Amino acid sequence: MAKQFDDHNAHDYEGFSPATRALHIDRALEPGTGVAPAIMQSVTYFSEDGADFANKATEPLKDIFYARHGNPTASRAAMIVADMEGKETGIMFASGMAAITTTLLSLLRMGDHVVAQKSHYIGTTTLMNETLERYGVGVTLVEQDDPDAFEQAIQANTRVFMLETPVNPTMKLTDLKAVSAIAAKSGITTVCDNTFATPFNQRPGDLGVDIIVHSATKYMGGHHDLLGGVAVGSKKHIDAVWDMGMTLGGVCAPFNAWLVLRGLRTMKMRVDQSNRNGLAIAQMLEQNEKIEHVYYPGLESHPQYALARQQMKGYGGLLTFELKGGFDAGQRFIKALKIPFYAASLGGVDSLVIQPAALWLGRLSPELVSKQGVSPGLIRFSAGIEETEDLLKDIRQALEVA
Repeated sequence: MAKQFDDHNAHDYEGFSPATRALHIDRALEPGTGVAPAIMQSVTYFSEDGADFANKATEPLKDIFYARHGNPTASRAAMIVADMEGKETGIMFASGMAAITTTLLSLLRMGDHVVAQKSHYIGTTTLMNETLERYGVGVTLVEQDDPDAFEQAIQANTRVFMLETPVNPTMKLTDLKAVSAIAAKSGITTVCDNTFATPFNQRPGDLGVDIIVHSATKYMGGHHDLLGGVAVGSKKHIDAVWDMGMTLGGVCAPFNAWLVLRGLRTMKMRVDQSNRNGLAIAQMLEQNEKIEHVYYPGLESHPQYALARQQMKGYGGLLTFELKGGFDAGQRFIKALKIPFYAASLGGVDSLVIQPAALWLGRLSPELVSKQGVSPGLIRFSAGIEETEDLLKDIRQALEVA
């Protein structure tokens, strides 16, 4: 959980790029002369006297009292993410879903209403379709590519717009500026999952979004070796999220926070290479006769390409495409690949590939899977940082088998 920047001399690096700031804005936090950050593993911390004890126990975002309150290593990581997103402060969590659920529950109570997209990450989809309504929170799902649908869904008790863009697996976009303006006009808080885009490709806060959440497991960690999440926003919002987090307890372990901290240092380079790979693969697939359709916001054929150019600097390493041969062709294609791992997740140094129909049918009904835009032959490809030509060569030979 993060303190505010004024405590840490972040102003010394004003004018530098976000990638450089990610390397240096937390330098004042490091004790002694160490270059690599330390891991603060302690669960509890001593106090000088009763007044000091009381202050540490009750002040939001204090990270030197007890581990459920916060941790200095997690504070450093959250501070850098908040800076990347142009927000005041932030909190690290045990997972992306811990960040999303804690944030939403800090904003909602029984009788409130949420407007959300019909398509979200599978955990968020379950939260919207099942969990919130069990606790008396109403949810209306709308098409994310229609800002007017958000406005038409507003009720007197609407408190939150839940957004995600681009979205898995259809790569649809949400017009963040338009939807945020609608929310602000009605006093509604906007929450956006920015995991797929990353702060280097898209900054929702610049377009009016109030709170931004990430699965730090993905591009931030970047090596498929940690589980973590983060929420960033204004101090007012994050204080409330911290308060709810104290009850729910989904805190990030110090070592995982340290891995996120390390990953943030190289994130820009990894995202840039993933962007290059994602675009090159999408362009190549679009020309292949065995491909029915390619979903990638960086393609001119994408129906929201103009919006992508407006609100994104890069288009990410994640793409989906449909093979003409259906489910069986997809299985043959994946088995023939030599470089990507057949594994869930995304955003790491290694390319990963899955067939969403095989994954989602184990969690959701066939009807809901269909509504999410998942066809039997759909392939999701997360491009890592391998050489672009090597990935293209591997995909071409696998398509011959498929």
